[in-house]
Amino acid sequence: MSTRRRALVWILIVAASLIAVASTLTTWVDRQMLDEDSWREASAELIEDPTVREAVSAYLVGELYDNVDVAAALEQRLPPDLKGLAGPVAGALREPAGDAVDRLLEAPRVQQLWINASSLAQQKLVNVLEDKTGLGISTGDGVVTLDLGELITQIGTDLGFSSAVLDRIPPDAGEITVLRSDQLAAAQTAVKALRLLSAALLVLVLVLYALAVYLATGERRRTLRNVGWALVLVGLTVLVARRLTGDYAVDALTSPASHAAGERTWLIGSSILGQIGIAAILYGAVIVVGTVLAGPTAHAIAVRRWMAPALEQRAGIAWAVAGGAYLLLVLWGPTHALRVWWGIVLLAALLAAGIVVLRRQVAGELATDVLRPPGARVSQAPAVAHVTTTDN
Repeated sequence: MSTRRRALVWILIVAASLIAVASTLTTWVDRQMLDEDSWREASAELIEDPTVREAVSAYLVGELYDNVDVAAALEQRLPPDLKGLAGPVAGALREPAGDAVDRLLEAPRVQQLWINASSLAQQKLVNVLEDKTGLGISTGDGVVTLDLGELITQIGTDLGFSSAVLDRIPPDAGEITVLRSDQLAAAQTAVKALRLLSAALLVLVLVLYALAVYLATGERRRTLRNVGWALVLVGLTVLVARRLTGDYAVDALTSPASHAAGERTWLIGSSILGQIGIAAILYGAVIVVGTVLAGPTAHAIAVRRWMAPALEQRAGIAWAVAGGAYLLLVLWGPTHALRVWWGIVLLAALLAAGIVVLRRQVAGELATDVLRPPGARVSQAPAVAHVTTTDN
């Protein structure tokens, strides 16, 4: 392969790797923010996390105290001679109330209120970003809120507040703004681009990698190995970016009191990004191992020599073992690609192609004695003596 072509191959690999990093980010946002099932799953994981639940409890108690006259509610329940203690008692009960709310949030029915409120906010957000209508909102104002009012009312009921007191809670209590109207145009443009790029970038990455291998005449195995290492580097880059971005965002958006909850929220909210990074590392490692196995090293030849009888004489068993291992991998489903039909079909096709190529290589090496054990003698046909007779 010429120097110019080798440089072109490396340019394609580097470009594909950079685009792959961008592709992982768009795929993460698409699957995490715009997919309802992923959003609900993350919401459930958040409310089940003790650190996050403690922060939510503090917020809910704060909203109750800010919108309900707790001292007046206690004064109505205390005997006449103790009504003067209502104020101090209300203040003293704030911290125990947080502990009580934390325990209430462990109940499945209360957690479901959180999940429903979060899911409704996500659906509103998607409707606004995609310029749709529904769920009682219009896309004109572009304001999306997470409404925890029902959860606050339920918490107040469980804490013993009367319905008369809870009815005085303002309608906007517990509302957290997710998207403001002045952010609408930019957000809608970003989502349109995201929908297009999340699929297009992945296809472009695969095409560039395949083109690099195709152009590497005479060095395709080595180039494919380099592609594997590039995928490993892409995965590591994504994991490092997740860590650094999370540290920056948590430090900028949280106070010291809520820092731990912010870290847990980021880890849960970016879990899909972490899965994508790990998947890239695993796929890259499989490619590297496969290309090394097909290489000229003594260890690779020894492995192929060990596999040769099964690949040549017991091909059915080899296919059955590979198929069984693949089905177990699909059943496990460690990555998103192994939980969707196109990923399952693609990986199956790659695995089948790899086995076919390996069988052809082993067959050729058996025919040329490449896999002959060291020190073994090459069998030769016995010499045949020819006797010439003459007639007398």
